[in-house]
Amino acid sequence: MSKTFVLDTNVLLHNPGALFVFEENQVVIPLAVIEEIDNQKKRQDEIGRNARTVSRYLDELRTKGKLSEGVELPNQGMLRIEINNRQMESLPEHLQFLDCAKPDNRILAVALNLSHQMGSGNGHVTLVSKDLNLRLKADLLGIRAEDLTNDKVDFSHLYTGQREMWLPQADLDLFYQAGSFPLPQTESAHPHQFVVLKSNENPSSSALARFADRELNPLIFNSNSKCFGLRPRNKEQLFALDLLMDPRVKVVTLAGGAGTGKTLLALAAGLEQVLEQNAYAKLLVTRPVIPLEGQDLGFLPGDKEEKIRPWMQPIYDNLEFLFRFSASDSARGQKNLFKGSERNVGIEDYLSYTGQLEMEALTYIRGRSIPRQFIIVDEAQNCTPHAIKTMLTRVGEGSKIVFTGDIDQIDHPYLDSASNGFTVMVEKIKAQAITGHVTLIRGERSEIAEMGANIL
Repeated sequence: MSKTFVLDTNVLLHNPGALFVFEENQVVIPLAVIEEIDNQKKRQDEIGRNARTVSRYLDELRTKGKLSEGVELPNQGMLRIEINNRQMESLPEHLQFLDCAKPDNRILAVALNLSHQMGSGNGHVTLVSKDLNLRLKADLLGIRAEDLTNDKVDFSHLYTGQREMWLPQADLDLFYQAGSFPLPQTESAHPHQFVVLKSNENPSSSALARFADRELNPLIFNSNSKCFGLRPRNKEQLFALDLLMDPRVKVVTLAGGAGTGKTLLALAAGLEQVLEQNAYAKLLVTRPVIPLEGQDLGFLPGDKEEKIRPWMQPIYDNLEFLFRFSASDSARGQKNLFKGSERNVGIEDYLSYTGQLEMEALTYIRGRSIPRQFIIVDEAQNCTPHAIKTMLTRVGEGSKIVFTGDIDQIDHPYLDSASNGFTVMVEKIKAQAITGHVTLIRGERSEIAEMGANIL
């Protein structure tokens, strides 16, 4: 039985392709949605691009017939624009005072009118919206309402990048002796997945390995090694540095809560390979400009660098810590990166002046090609799947890209732990040979930070 889905504006602004995901069912777009999309089309950000994309899709469909009467979609479904969305009479008496000029109420009226017209025997009507409050209002009126679910993944079982494997003690001894061990046929693992090997006979006997080239191999980075002065404090940080320092792994994703060291480890690995090893020409750091709790700073004076500095302050804090920490290291202290009066210059200013560091808002990445750079995308949980795809397609020859994110700290108004681009990417690329992922578990920032992350 064919179903009818009424789409809210935010669904299309989040994912223009939502027009085509409802299979052979009917898609209804209220005229209020078209008006709201028109109001967003001039924005020079992802929302503006999505608004223009929706308009182009609808213009192409318009060539197939009258949108007000319905046109066929490529997936055998039908799309129709409902123009009679100002009728509020069907609302219950105690809700008829609702402002009919408000787009949300007009969309709600369309869904309710269609529900009454079609009746229960002709397939149900569902309002699809990413607005929780609109879904609540729909539920109060007896209208089915749901979020867009086709772009969600099961984040409760998000790939962690590691697993345990129990082996006979003889096999574990062979791994230590030979330096590698073929993956047992009864087991499976993803490329560059970390494996904690444990003995069946002696649970206290264990080893750390990484699956690559159909074998379990020892880590290339050991717990006593340093990366720009840093040593890993737990096995997850060790796993992360093993991926970050391996040139074979071109895409690294690091997930974890506040204080687990995601950004710090990524920056340390980037600085080590740019400044010390000259493996990359530049360290590029970018992050989405999403304010905490929606409290935007408003207009900021100055050039681009001065405007994005408040958003990049966490990066500057980590850079200052890394250089202060590395300067205390006796081996590194023999090499002075700041000669003479240059030590009075800010670290980030000096690195930017020498061309070894670039800070960029994610907004300005589109259209670029970025070769031979170590790229860090911080706070990736605030990126849509489209933004993640845009970032990946900017990576040029000889570059490495690292995404860091905490799916429990999402500030984007229309993303959640299941639909954000970072979560979707971790699940979709885990089987690719050039990718690796680690979920960091233990907080190492401070006792206070650990308490806040675990208790509050």
